[in-house]
Amino acid sequence: MINPQSNWYRSQRQISALLSVIAIGAFIGAAPAAAWQSEHPLSGRRIAPVMGVSGADWLERNERELEENPETALDAIGIKPGMVAADVGAGTGYITLRLAARVGSTGKVYAVDVQPEMLRRLRQNAAKNKITNIETVLGTETDPKLPAGQLDLILLVDVYHELSQPQKMLRKMREALKPDGRLVLLEYRKEDPTIPIRAEHKMSVQEVKIELEAEGFHLDQVVEKLPRQHIFILTKATVH
Repeated sequence: MINPQSNWYRSQRQISALLSVIAIGAFIGAAPAAAWQSEHPLSGRRIAPVMGVSGADWLERNERELEENPETALDAIGIKPGMVAADVGAGTGYITLRLAARVGSTGKVYAVDVQPEMLRRLRQNAAKNKITNIETVLGTETDPKLPAGQLDLILLVDVYHELSQPQKMLRKMREALKPDGRLVLLEYRKEDPTIPIRAEHKMSVQEVKIELEAEGFHLDQVVEKLPRQHIFILTKATVH
């Protein structure tokens, strides 16, 4: 049972309230209303509002290490030196810096976000940690702006459920992957009602399978090594 007085519980209540009032435009700038979908056309999943810069401190909260076990997640994914990877929805770089350390000086990480201020903070964090193999990329709600056919890995951590145009983004990410490249999603488990996250900020295995396999991916594996998140590992399906 979750203690209502715990820091973790309070942080979840605060972020739920924050997400309820954040203007969607804070994530993508002044995007036209027509660019947004309220639900996914195939699964019927409600698309969540996204976190603006005002919520950036929550990305670096002390409790996150315990809640999400990022190093365990990266171990399970299998990051190797020399890889070219992308962190889509990179925010302030909480995962990006860890990826960069693992791919090493012979590898590279593209840090993609649609908010310039997030990317500015990420560059500051990278400089503070003397990490030089990160390239920041200002994407859009329909295109992560990644180089075609060059990525070994594209990672989205608690991000996919907030994509306003998931089908268009998936097509662009598929183009960016190498033939044997992988797309990996971390998402809070919707199947578990005890996880105190709003339903629209969770994903089920069925939703991921429906939405991503329709866009040319194959769900290879669902890894269940984290306290509250699925790790979805997908590859490019053969297109006939």
